[in-house]
Amino acid sequence: MHIREVNSSELYIIHDLAERIWPSAYGEIVSAEQISYMLNWMYSTETLTQQLADGHHFFLFEENGIPLGFIGIELFADLRLKIHKLYVLPETQGKGIGKKLINFAREWAVHHGAKAIFLNVNRFNAAVQFYQHIGLTIIKTEDNEIGNGYLMEDYVMELKLT
Repeated sequence: MHIREVNSSELYIIHDLAERIWPSAYGEIVSAEQISYMLNWMYSTETLTQQLADGHHFFLFEENGIPLGFIGIELFADLRLKIHKLYVLPETQGKGIGKKLINFAREWAVHHGAKAIFLNVNRFNAAVQFYQHIGLTIIKTEDNEIGNGYLMEDYVMELKLT
């Protein structure tokens, strides 16, 4: 098992994983049309390339050279690390990959002087319980209009670092 940073020529791997993961992750929460809209909006290689240029970092979790999940992070000037993306293939969930990616982000954050980690998660996503289990707490609720009549109904969760 190995976590490594993705370079710009490999962003298609993040795109491909998202295409495989999102229907399972969100299929019971939002419509197929909204999933398609969000994937095109958030995971096009153009969007991912722009995010990389804006300071995001993407890391793959691989086993025997096969990508099983990924995390996307960004360190803000206020020394808070945002986890923008954290997904693992449905068939690998429950094997500790998500926790390893979170721990990796925590170590990365501490190494870079961050004081907290935060993320947005859909309020109806089972991942809320996962995040609570590993120590994140809900600090607020947000509803964000994302275009095309769609709404992201999120919790903002945070983990203070010492």
